[in-house]
Amino acid sequence: MPNIKSQKDRVVQSKKEALHNKAIKSNLKTVVKKADAAIAANAADKDAVVVAAISAIDKAKSKGVLHKNTASRKISRMAKRANKANA
Repeated sequence: MPNIKSQKDRVVQSKKEALHNKAIKSNLKTVVKKADAAIAANAADKDAVVVAAISAIDKAKSKGVLHKNTASRKISRMAKRANKANA
């Protein structure tokens, strides 16, 4: 445990940020999993679910949870799978 006040504050802040990032990542995994399942099952609402997943990935990118290249890669691969299922 740190002795310096500013470092004590950083410990508290980093725990808070980690919880926030964990919540965003958990939600992201859930939404992406639903989108993948909808693509695999060729569900009727597939397009809406994929759009929601892409939106969640973009949101995670803007919050700094995902790196921009990682987000772009995930979006690209999901779009490719969705387009292949539509064809």
